[in-house]
Amino acid sequence: MTSETEESREPVLVAFSGGLDTSWCVARERRTGGRPVVTAVVDTGGFDAAELADIEARSAELGAQRHVTIDGRDAVFERFVRFLIAGNCLRGAAYPLCVAAERIVQAEEIARLAAQLGVREVVHGSTGAGNDQIRFDVAFAVIVPDVAVSAPVRELAPTRDEEYAYLEECGVTLPREQKLYSINRGLWGTTIGGGDLHRPERPVPADCWPDTASPGDAPAAGETVTIHFRRGVPTALGGAEMGGPALVAELNRRAAAHGIGRGIHTGDTILGIKGRLAFEAPAAAVLLFAHRELEKLVLTKHQQTWKDQLGAFYAAAVHEALYFDPVARDVEAFLASTQRHVTGTVTVRMVRGRLEIAGVTSDASLLGRLGAVYGEGAGGWTGEEARGFAKIYGLPSVLAALRDRDVARGAGPPAPEDGNENDPE
Repeated sequence: MTSETEESREPVLVAFSGGLDTSWCVARERRTGGRPVVTAVVDTGGFDAAELADIEARSAELGAQRHVTIDGRDAVFERFVRFLIAGNCLRGAAYPLCVAAERIVQAEEIARLAAQLGVREVVHGSTGAGNDQIRFDVAFAVIVPDVAVSAPVRELAPTRDEEYAYLEECGVTLPREQKLYSINRGLWGTTIGGGDLHRPERPVPADCWPDTASPGDAPAAGETVTIHFRRGVPTALGGAEMGGPALVAELNRRAAAHGIGRGIHTGDTILGIKGRLAFEAPAAAVLLFAHRELEKLVLTKHQQTWKDQLGAFYAAAVHEALYFDPVARDVEAFLASTQRHVTGTVTVRMVRGRLEIAGVTSDASLLGRLGAVYGEGAGGWTGEEARGFAKIYGLPSVLAALRDRDVARGAGPPAPEDGNENDPE
């Protein structure tokens, strides 16, 4: 119960997931801080209704004055996922940033709630080893710079046994889970860490995948799915219009049954050490695959070249807690501009862990606009014009080859003819 002394004091806001670390944070704050505690969970696609109810019940059991549940799924899609799709963003050419965007939304929503409640301290349960502590701290510093931020797990580094024992002293008993893997679910995918996943010399354990079917056990017939994009944003599956979060959730369900979206990623953390995790991102795998194929049809070569570079930069910025740097808005403006004509339909086959393009259509297609078909006939130029283009196009390579032969035999460049000096101006 909350004491009268606590009621008269200013509350502290705890970013709460209902797990061991954040439960310990709540119990410790109530026991040592003597202040009322408000807990808040931001659902970014990782909880169902029963889990959210359990989190609220856990908060009450710990003696929190109030619990707030915030739906952040639309924010994740509108603010992040559509740009991650537009940029074809993969970290290390493999990982679709399942967690980073969601953590930023969670931090933003907690910060806004802190401002709304007028609290002067926010507590989060990050450890000192991972990326999340940086993402939370940076977001709070930008949005609520006058609010103090503390992370007791990072600062005191209790063991799990010490946390369980502390909670029991406070009259709260949590089931002592012996989890081999740490699993974080969200709208854009699930990450799996721990166990043998930290051993890069070993294969990924078959028992680490929580939601996707093994490709070998998936239906041999596979499944075909048709995705419609409007200005780069997926808006329909099989002709049925859907909001972003609903479309991603449905595609996650359908693609997971075919073993789609499994992966392993080894990369650099924000703190400069190496990290390794497994992930399941069925919807991300299908949407990025389909989106890139549609872009091949409607974007120019140079648009695609620069998108590849800036998409990789944007992925790094989101992953490395640089989302609030103004350059991220600049890149988003570029990505949005490139999506003006990325409207069309892509048909994808999902078969035992593989993705295959079955067809792409778009009114904005650049294919065959002049009547020319690669390897067939030229519709926009004559054969003689093509011959002249090939000669001029290859001239730098020809000049370099002539230079190399002359240097090899000790000859210098030929003297220019009178009145024919090469003038690049």
